[in-house]
Amino acid sequence: MNVLIVGNGGREHALLWKMRRDDPAARFYVTRPNGGMLDDCVAVDLAPTDVEGIAAWAASHRPDLTVVGPEAPLAAGLVDRLQREGLPAFGPTASAARIESSKAYAKDLMTRAGVPTAHYRAFRDRDAAIAWVEARGAPIVVKASGLAAGKGAVVCASVAEAIGAVTEMVDGTAFGAAGHEVVIEECMEGPELSVFAICDGRHAALLLPAQDHKRVGEGDTGPNTGGMGAYAPVSMATPDVIAEARGRVIEPTLAALAADGAPFRGLLYAGLMSTSEGLKVVEFNCRFGDPETQALLPLMSSSLLQLMADVASGGSVEDATIEWSGQRAVTTVVASGGYPGSYERGRPITIPAGLEDDGLILFHAGTSVRDGALVSSGGRVLAATGLGTTVEDAAARSRKGAASIDLEGSFFRSDIGWRETASDSHDQGQTP
Repeated sequence: MNVLIVGNGGREHALLWKMRRDDPAARFYVTRPNGGMLDDCVAVDLAPTDVEGIAAWAASHRPDLTVVGPEAPLAAGLVDRLQREGLPAFGPTASAARIESSKAYAKDLMTRAGVPTAHYRAFRDRDAAIAWVEARGAPIVVKASGLAAGKGAVVCASVAEAIGAVTEMVDGTAFGAAGHEVVIEECMEGPELSVFAICDGRHAALLLPAQDHKRVGEGDTGPNTGGMGAYAPVSMATPDVIAEARGRVIEPTLAALAADGAPFRGLLYAGLMSTSEGLKVVEFNCRFGDPETQALLPLMSSSLLQLMADVASGGSVEDATIEWSGQRAVTTVVASGGYPGSYERGRPITIPAGLEDDGLILFHAGTSVRDGALVSSGGRVLAATGLGTTVEDAAARSRKGAASIDLEGSFFRSDIGWRETASDSHDQGQTP
């Protein structure tokens, strides 16, 4: 089997890692792979966002399956192009990907479908948005409606902060065109839950729920990032909670998308919050989450590759069964100094020999190889996934792995999974 993976971040490294174990005989191609992927694939020198270039390459090489990792090529219609070439691709069409590429569309769809979410308004006019903020008061959440690499949501503690966020977004100084339309919504409170569902347009096969840590600082403080760590499974995700997520969120959303003429085939990610009124949707994504994927896939004992191939070829997941190892996983992200703001690239990375074992896996994200040496090339550089029979064991392995990586100025959160471990004593998450 020949498989093309579009994307080169931590999520795509985890997908490659898992699919190689599902089918060791398969041949994998990856668009500009990161430094940790190079030995396990054939590099394709095309940017993941080069829709026409990738479509032309795929039309020539005819891969048996294309797995599209990032949201940008999905929103730009890569799956549509591959389908026109008669090529199986795992991921939604551009119309279905609007569930992520337009938060305004997603909120409107949820309202029509009766899916619980925060009260909101969408605006393109700055003055109207500011007037609504002043009328609602704070705390309040301001979101760029378009794609903003996971950083487009600003939780504002004051009206002045919200007005500033609105102004920067609508004027294009914060997130470019992604912020020209903003969604402003009530600030919900409660723990969050990431629920992934492999969907065939009508039915959904749910993966283990995970919990992401978006804030940059210990104790969930500081600005939002693309994700500083994750863990799975999550104790709050009881069978009743999972049934609620399926029945009140996933299934009605799939039905609404199909009714809009945009059946969703691929991975639907529901970011949920457990509020005093039950589960509510924080946001939808149209692809695997990062870094939740790095925590989830090492726990999956059945084949992900077969599930994705079935969906891409028009099959159903109605009777699909997903098997899990029964272990616990905690993923800690090692980030460049300054992230999520400005940071330096090209810094040398040293990973101790033999660091990875049955209890620790390193997934690369922002790494590349220059003159034969591993260097940093992004804000989130590596993810250390620890496995164990308890969350405490997994978290300890994950932190030890993160602390063992030598990258000048890097940092990591040492409290990933803190809600599960309920421990106040953590190592200092800093490397020299």
